[in-house]
Amino acid sequence: MLDPSMTVFDSAARSFEQLVRGLGTADWDGPGLGDWDLRALVGHTSRSLVTVIEYLKGPAPNGPLVDAPGYYLAVRDVSATAGAEAIVERGRQAGRDLGDDPAAAVSALVATACSDVEQAGDPVISVIGGICITLSEYLQTRVFELVVHGLDIARATGRDYRPSEQVLEAATVLAARIATRSGRGGSLLLGLTGRAELGDGFSVV
Repeated sequence: MLDPSMTVFDSAARSFEQLVRGLGTADWDGPGLGDWDLRALVGHTSRSLVTVIEYLKGPAPNGPLVDAPGYYLAVRDVSATAGAEAIVERGRQAGRDLGDDPAAAVSALVATACSDVEQAGDPVISVIGGICITLSEYLQTRVFELVVHGLDIARATGRDYRPSEQVLEAATVLAARIATRSGRGGSLLLGLTGRAELGDGFSVV
């Protein structure tokens, strides 16, 4: 039986695939998010599939484990070191890597990633910055990325995007766990219950 995180990942990946399949030719050069056009945004999002495929091929790591919220806290330092421009360019390159038929490329990535996950069990993998994490915990972060950026894509294009309740719940729960772990759980809870404004720029990541 698959771990629940793997089932939710499969659903999130296929929702993303369906969203991308619905994009029109004119959408790809249009605005995406920040400095990314839509192709770069989709490319960046597709890395949630690419990294699963690549990291499962890597050697077994040896180091302390983090969980899904701990991953986001650790990756902040890695991202700060890399610099904003490098992150923007990585998204643009990921968009270029999707080639002449980006929707077909995304479908191929979804098929490979979901198949690899189904066969993998729950190994410890080494991810960005040498962070060690079990596959089941890492997949929670990939669901979060697929959902959040799926919403970004839908907002940028006016397309319909309806991930399952399980997928949305998993992403929202992880957001709350990250906020709590980083000391902002109280602020998030007050905002979610209408007792306070979260404020401009509030983010758990």
